[in-house]
Amino acid sequence: MSLWSAARHVEIFPLPVRGRLAWLHQVAARHDGGMTSLPSSRILDPLDAPAIRWGVLAPGGIARDWTAALHATTASRVVAAGSRSLERAQAFAAEFGVERSHGSYEALVADGGVDAVYVASPHSQHHEHALLALGAGKPVLVEKAFTRNGVEATAVVEAARAAGLLAVEAMWTRFLPHIDVVRRCLEDGVLGEVKAVEADHGQLLYPDGPRRLADPALAGGALLDLAIYPISFAHLALGGFTAVRATGTLAETGVDASETVAVTGAQGAIGTLASTMLAKTPCSASISGAAARLEIDGWFYRPNTVRLVGLDDREIDRYEPPSREHGLAYEAAEFARLLAAGKTESDLLPLDETLRIMHVLDDVRAQLGVRFPGER
Repeated sequence: MSLWSAARHVEIFPLPVRGRLAWLHQVAARHDGGMTSLPSSRILDPLDAPAIRWGVLAPGGIARDWTAALHATTASRVVAAGSRSLERAQAFAAEFGVERSHGSYEALVADGGVDAVYVASPHSQHHEHALLALGAGKPVLVEKAFTRNGVEATAVVEAARAAGLLAVEAMWTRFLPHIDVVRRCLEDGVLGEVKAVEADHGQLLYPDGPRRLADPALAGGALLDLAIYPISFAHLALGGFTAVRATGTLAETGVDASETVAVTGAQGAIGTLASTMLAKTPCSASISGAAARLEIDGWFYRPNTVRLVGLDDREIDRYEPPSREHGLAYEAAEFARLLAAGKTESDLLPLDETLRIMHVLDDVRAQLGVRFPGER
């Protein structure tokens, strides 16, 4: 692209002539420098992962979605389900062709035919149930948010490390193919220096949604269910935060109903993150750099399209996921590969990053004035 061709594709700002020409040369160089395509994803097909035998602890709604994805697109299988109600475990087993049902969590984690445990209970119980499984010698995939708070998360991580057992937070977005495209763009400097991140997640879940979301005793609220997605996304994009500022509103029960979180990255980039359980929002995300930006439209945290957009707002390239179905299978496949390789945590979401994000969530809650019963 020539200098003047570049000029026709961008808006000319009222800069001094020398500055304007230098800027145009930079734009032309970016177009001519090979930034014409997105990198490929390194995430492998879930079906190629080793087969392991899973036990599901707390067979609720998310456990059903996760098991359906696991059985549809991986070689692994759920072989046991454990609930405080034997009838509920049996109903889940019948629905998914699971071999064994247990009427207690203790019986599930003691099952010798289970290679790993998926902890799918409410946030308020993740700490207890992850420690229960680890204490029985079982590796754990713990549904996000990892625990209620950083203190509990630290206890789980320390227990896993002391036992030499694999532990991973089930933040499924981090393991999806399109997020690896984002990760590679950041690693390769495709966007230039990152300057800004935006992400939102809003779903109409209150007051008529799941009762646990309104219950402080179950660690309800928008933060641990919804805001964790844009916060985790921005944490990946910015490499961590140096400052966090939060405002929001509370529900009648005292849990957070919505929040806006402004963060600053180590290099001075900013993030504007929002979540609410009072309305459905676009659920989009973007990362803007000095050379280009990435855009992910609605449901950014699910298997999705990534668009590379130039400074002239024209689309340069786009990535399409291999499938938009069964996205939960990717975290299970990553876990199976790690377990087969004898690893104790994932490079895609290391335990130390899980802890840092948990402390950010603690900070946001403190600023909003939300405290869960029984927290230390």
